[in-house]
Amino acid sequence: MQFLVTGHDARDSRERRLMLREEHIALARKLQAAGNLLYGVAMLDDEGQPCGSVLVAEFESRAGLDEWLGREPYVTGKVWERVEVKYCRVGPMFK
Repeated sequence: MQFLVTGHDARDSRERRLMLREEHIALARKLQAAGNLLYGVAMLDDEGQPCGSVLVAEFESRAGLDEWLGREPYVTGKVWERVEVKYCRVGPMFK
């Protein structure tokens, strides 16, 4: 199953985001190598500063996605104050 995950940063999370970035990237690389993370981007505000993240992930089930979110540094470190998850399907030309 594929999921569109949107993490919206807390207003006061800029320092936490910077502090946890390497840990977040390291986990993302592991997920990408395992085939679970397909795409990821940082959302930027009007000043070009990070304000959230959008990821396309693939897991066997929603439970697998939730397991990742339970250990994602931007979740556990309270960078993302709100996470939206939608089922999605990546178009074949992007795979």
